Amino acid sequence: MANNNDPQFVKEIADMQQDFPQWYTDVVTKTGMVDYGPVKGTMVIRPYGYAIWEIIQDELNKRFRQTGHQNAYFPMFIPYSFLTREAEHVEGFAPEVALVTHVGNEELPEKLVVRPTSETIIGTMYSKWIQSWRDLPVKINQWANVVRWEKTTRPFLRTSEFLWQEGHTVHRTAEEAQEETLTMLEVYREFAETVLAIPMLTGRKTDKEKFAGADATYTIEAMMLDGKSLQSGTSHNLGQNFAKAFDIKFLDKDNALHYPYQSSWGVSTRLIGALVMAHGDQRGLALPPMVAPYQVVIVPIAAHKGGVLEKVAEVADRLKAAGIRVYVDDRDQSPGWKFNEWEMKGVPCRMEIGPRDIENNTCVLVRRDTHDKTPASLEGLEDTVKAYLDDIQHNMLLKATAFRDSHIVDVADMDELKAAVDSGNFARTMWCGARSCEDAVKERTSASSRCMPFDQTPVGDRCVCCGKKLSKGEGYTIYFAKAY
Repeated sequence: MANNNDPQFVKEIADMQQDFPQWYTDVVTKTGMVDYGPVKGTMVIRPYGYAIWEIIQDELNKRFRQTGHQNAYFPMFIPYSFLTREAEHVEGFAPEVALVTHVGNEELPEKLVVRPTSETIIGTMYSKWIQSWRDLPVKINQWANVVRWEKTTRPFLRTSEFLWQEGHTVHRTAEEAQEETLTMLEVYREFAETVLAIPMLTGRKTDKEKFAGADATYTIEAMMLDGKSLQSGTSHNLGQNFAKAFDIKFLDKDNALHYPYQSSWGVSTRLIGALVMAHGDQRGLALPPMVAPYQVVIVPIAAHKGGVLEKVAEVADRLKAAGIRVYVDDRDQSPGWKFNEWEMKGVPCRMEIGPRDIENNTCVLVRRDTHDKTPASLEGLEDTVKAYLDDIQHNMLLKATAFRDSHIVDVADMDELKAAVDSGNFARTMWCGARSCEDAVKERTSASSRCMPFDQTPVGDRCVCCGKKLSKGEGYTIYFAKAY
């Protein structure tokens, strides 16, 4: 097994302790997950990275169906006038909007926006489809690409074009819309922790950080191994803002027309970046089994000897029949070279089968998360491997949770807050609620507000910035951190 400190092993990947951004770039490119597109700020998601995205889609679709949602698709070109109907919305997206102004040499009569988000186009269609209270609720999700012309880009984390899902729902009452907003936030949290093995902090965004046009935004925030926060999913209560802007009305039971209440929510391919930065190490990726394209890679030992490849194929077929994602690496490379490559690609379990193993009716299992090496009988191997993968999944969540919890620091003033975030921690503190104090924290520490957790147990009695004394029920418990 490769030595974690062996410079020959890690020579292709920057030292994550010395240069975390370069380590990240090395990992996502050298493992074949992504490459740079020819247009600045774009990415090509390669098959290994896209396989992860497909698993994410499958897992979320299961949850969306369970909560009563249906998938649909809406156009990527949006009339510019649609965006301007909701003033706060257009102001929030204007700097990132890509416009189509010409077709060939002919100027368009109206500029078209290349979809930065779909509230406007979907709201237009909902105004046609919704007539009565009997048409409600509407609960639609779409999987799509989005264009936001970012100035600073990094594969998966922030690119000019990315993939995501966006749910858009319409409800008869404000209470139903709020329930939907929080239900989908919980769907995201459960998915992230169960499938991605990434623990999340959940709560409400400040008005400064909320989605443009929403009444309220709720978020799941993940801690990366460098102590920065990654906003991993958001759920927005849109109130009646877009309904009024797009004249969505329904005839209620009182025979009067009313504006409905809406929500929207989404996650994107930045979840793949979260996987890398929450679980990776100096060897490269470390993928939780539930989201790994290959949960087990079988490496034949002394493959040239009779019976080895046949036994490997037999074992692979058994595991595949049991629902385990398996890859047999029978390429003409040395076993050591293969060990290193698959560790770098983060495969949860490596299986080695050679002539001696066949004689003993055994194989060797190697865990990516702990690097432990264990012999296993080929009898009942399917159950053994499933239990092995379950333990890896559980252990990775425990490890990530322990890391997060050990890097949350309660702070009382700006000096403590700056020291906390500069040393790779989240700062939990009290905030008076003033926008000026939130802005001052950003200016003085480069940290932004991440969320106000649902548990509002105070961690002090003064605002971290202005020092204002907070009476009972005044101010907010809040997390600040540097963020991607």
